[in-house]
Amino acid sequence: GSGKRMTFGKTGEATLSQWMADNARVCWIEQSEPWDLESRLISQLDLPLNLDQNRHNAFHGRLKELRAQARQRARELPISS
Repeated sequence: GSGKRMTFGKTGEATLSQWMADNARVCWIEQSEPWDLESRLISQLDLPLNLDQNRHNAFHGRLKELRAQARQRARELPISS
């Protein structure tokens, strides 16, 4: 890629997409002010992979640390096309 955006490369993105198809669930509702609903849901549900507005989650600090380590490691790798 351009080196400006981090991805998992073609193989990694395909693997991630397949994992999401097998495991992730999505639903939606129309909401005139979705940011209000988002804040309420984040405060009430256990959403460990969401860092935004989620400091109360016990996994928040560890996930933030792991993501920082992953970004640093990715910066050390060559850019693939």
